Amino acid sequence: MENLEVASLFGGQYNGIPVLITGHTGFKGSWLALWLQSMGAIVKGISLPEDDHQHPVHWQQLGLELVVDSRLDIRNADALKTAVLDFSPQVVFHLAAQSLVRRGYADPIANWSTNVMGCAHLLEACRSCPSIKAIVIVTTDKCYENREWVWGYRETDSLGGYDPYSASKAAVEILVNSYRRSFFSHQGAPMIATARAGNVIGGGDWSEDRLIPDIIKSQLDGVGVKIRSPHATRPWQHVLESLSGYLLLGQKLLEKGIDYEGAWNFGPGNEGNCQVVELLLQLKETWTELDWSIDEKSGPHEATLLQLDCAKAHQYLGWQPVWGLQESIQQTAKWYKSWCEEGSVITGLQLKDYIAAANLSGAVWCRQ
Repeated sequence: MENLEVASLFGGQYNGIPVLITGHTGFKGSWLALWLQSMGAIVKGISLPEDDHQHPVHWQQLGLELVVDSRLDIRNADALKTAVLDFSPQVVFHLAAQSLVRRGYADPIANWSTNVMGCAHLLEACRSCPSIKAIVIVTTDKCYENREWVWGYRETDSLGGYDPYSASKAAVEILVNSYRRSFFSHQGAPMIATARAGNVIGGGDWSEDRLIPDIIKSQLDGVGVKIRSPHATRPWQHVLESLSGYLLLGQKLLEKGIDYEGAWNFGPGNEGNCQVVELLLQLKETWTELDWSIDEKSGPHEATLLQLDCAKAHQYLGWQPVWGLQESIQQTAKWYKSWCEEGSVITGLQLKDYIAAANLSGAVWCRQ
């Protein structure tokens, strides 16, 4: 695909403008950095310094030399403010977070301080930066008060959270809404929205305590892995699906502003809502060597049923998923097989394939 074609995606809004990503070295953040760079955006990323890793880091695998790579802790308000002002972005995507449920149990203070105060520090920095026009704060589908409903949660449903991670993300939603009303309601203020996505899968995720990465790492290390909550139902989608929603939301904030502020769900179609064990069996169909066992021991509380209602994004943004669950699983398995068997990082190729599929499906963000 020609660079000019990619630059025209999302109305060409990202071509040539400075875009800040917090959490750019994470799973979602690294895919987003690649996509934005391919569209001609001037990208700066802010993330924590990397710890020693036994397994690869997707950000390092991509080798995005044009992205300004800044390392700091978003809990350091002064350093964060300086980094934002020095770059003067037009759009901010806030993905930096403590994003693991079980780690939130293990270190609740770090969980709360990173997710809530880190976001507050970012919003304060944005208040001081006149160049910023749009801010997309990424939270999670787990921000809802989960009542184990069989229907999907809407953006107007109650926020809550049993575990520290989920509760902290609900608090971020309240925090952002407060800042919008208190400090970003005047003429010329940045437009702010929050994005709540389902469980994402895809190549390049090497995070601890996540379903597919744990299985892949066990395959590489030659050790067994036990799966907890095999019958938990989640809304599974490829990472590019959620990112297309974030980018489309950012485009609309730039173009029409206040009409697109607020909260937005981005989840799969109904076929994407499936049990953990069903997803694993589909994964094994593509990569038969993968194996696991079931852990029957009880662990910290996690919801067993969670689904999203994405009618708002469908109707008002025109956003629709491109890859169904089966295709998403196949693309995920293909990425890891390419890496494990050939040492190949096919992220760019899969992005190209996704854009081509979106174009064929008539995705609104592909139109001129």
